[in-house]
Formats: sequence, structure tokens, C-alpha cells
Amino acid sequence: MTTPYDTAKLHSFVQQLGRLLDRHPTELEILAQGGSLLGQLVERDDWLPMAYAQPHPHYYQQYLLHADPLGRFSVVSFVWGPGQATPIHDHTVWGLIGMLRGAEESQAFARDASERWVAQGQPRRLAPGEVDAVSPRIGDVHRVRNTLADQVSISIHVYGADIGKVQRSVYLEDGTRKPFVSGYSNAAAFLSTETI
Repeated sequence: MTTPYDTAKLHSFVQQLGRLLDRHPTELEILAQGGSLLGQLVERDDWLPMAYAQPHPHYYQQYLLHADPLGRFSVVSFVWGPGQATPIHDHTVWGLIGMLRGAEESQAFARDASERWVAQGQPRRLAPGEVDAVSPRIGDVHRVRNTLADQVSISIHVYGADIGKVQRSVYLEDGTRKPFVSGYSNAAAFLSTETI
């Protein structure tokens, strides 16, 4: 028998973020106030069901937790097996990343004069409870990896669209661009629109 998970914490986060977006805030307000809300969500690791925390042995998993029925945002759990990483990629919309379990590292990238992608600054390491942001305005291209070689890490991502349906790009360091749409590792969201 599986233990039922209380959806109250995620439910409250989704409602509060929806109310914030109802006010038509600027992107900076979304990142600041939404980031604070996400920080509250990830400050305790006691609400994510095991079905949305399962790693894959070869690549990271992206589980849809909630897609706003108006298309304004999505909430996703990223589950990283030991040492797993993304390629260099973009998002094309604002995004918030909250670390729930383990640790991950994000390395920002930018094009140099020859149009090659090069690392920008020092990597940012996220520990549980910490939040980071991305967007085309503040920096949107990065590579992310689980910094732990012997355990799973989980981060909760919030994007300004249904990110599994957004046309995005992966970049090779030589500047080559490869379009992709990520989709999700699960068929049904944790929180449906009927429960909100």
C-alpha cells in the first residue's frame, strides 16, 4: 500500500502564484515574488510523491506536477540520477529553479565573438531550499548537472509557459543549434486543474 501524499503545500503554491500572475506583474516582480513562494515550497522535503521523484539510470526525468489551465506557468520536478546533466540549452521564457533534495550546479553560457558558446562566470551551486532564476532578459542559456556522484538530486522548476510544449534549443559549443520540445516523463500531472 502506498502512502498518500498531502497535496496542500503544492496546491497552496499554485494558488498563490496564480494570484500573483493575475496582477500582471513585471518579469522582475515574478522572479522576486515567485522566487520567494518557490523558496517556501522547497524549504521542506515532505510533499513530493515518490512517483514524481523516480530517477532513470541514463538520463534525467522531467515530471509535470501542474500546468496552469490558462497556459501562464507550469511546475515540474526534475529528477537527476548521480552525475546526470543536461546539454547547453535555453528556455525562451522566465523560469525559477528551487532545490528540493541533493545539489545541482548551473553553468551559464553566452556566445563569444566567433559565435561559439562559452561558459560565463562561475557555476552556481544550489543546495536544498535555494532558488535561482533564468529568462531571456537575465540569462537564459545554461547547462545543469547533479553535483552528487552517489545520490539522486531533485529540483522543482516553474516556467512562464507549459515548458513541455515550448519550442526550445540545445546548443553545441561550436555554435550549432538543435531545436527540441522536451515533453514530460509522465502522462498525467500531480495536480490536475480540477483540484485547484
